Amino acid sequence: MKQTMVIVGLGLIGGSLALALKGFEDFEIVGVDVSQPTLRYAAEHGVGDRVTEDAAAELPQADVVALALHPQGIVDFLARYRDAFKPGALVWDVCGVKTAILEAAQVLPGTVDFIGCHPMAGTEFSGVEHAFAEMFRDSHFLLVPRDDSRPEHIALLERLAAYIGCKDVCRTTAQAHDALIAYTSQMMHLIAVSVCDDPELFQCRGFEGSSFRGCTRVAALDVPLWTQLFTMNSKALGSALEELEGNIRTYRQAIEAGDTTTLVEKLSYSAAR
Repeated sequence: MKQTMVIVGLGLIGGSLALALKGFEDFEIVGVDVSQPTLRYAAEHGVGDRVTEDAAAELPQADVVALALHPQGIVDFLARYRDAFKPGALVWDVCGVKTAILEAAQVLPGTVDFIGCHPMAGTEFSGVEHAFAEMFRDSHFLLVPRDDSRPEHIALLERLAAYIGCKDVCRTTAQAHDALIAYTSQMMHLIAVSVCDDPELFQCRGFEGSSFRGCTRVAALDVPLWTQLFTMNSKALGSALEELEGNIRTYRQAIEAGDTTTLVEKLSYSAAR
């Protein structure tokens, strides 16, 4: 018997999921979005088996629901549709913060199983027109189950991750996930935009090296998305930034003082790591 998987939000990640999951087991992949241009593009380019703007009509029949909205959009969607999900359904998300999302999922009735997920993939672009089926190839799939998550749903997500090309599935906690992402992703985006804040940026055009381009590549970010990611992970991100500020301050003080001993010690330590 064919089952239904609804993907809510057909942006870069949701659209790529809809493309990557075509043919997955016995699921019909249904894309949901409120943007008419997005829906037209998705329909014309086969993003999912079918698309619609009517979430309320799809949720009561959906066996699995993937939430690929911005973080606050997921929080709002869960609150709005808390009673619309099919009893026994699996609901999961792809968001880059987990503590806030799992807290928001507590509004769901006990008959609905919510599992936090984060396929660690993306580009500096946004929108369904940049979606592609190979987005998740060789990426990590982070899985944050709750204490009452059903084993069959965890197994389903593990098979799904393998189907879309992820190289592994890593189980973790919401707190550990958010600390990891604060350090490896969110802080790096803040470094990129901070470098681009310098008034000399455009005076250096044409003279930048590959290290500069690599550092600043992600600065052209989706502003509403990253504003939410930063603020909804403020505790973990604040700790990571405090550590970074301390390291940079030490380097600056050593450079200004001509303290080559400290510079050699710190540079050697980091280079070896």
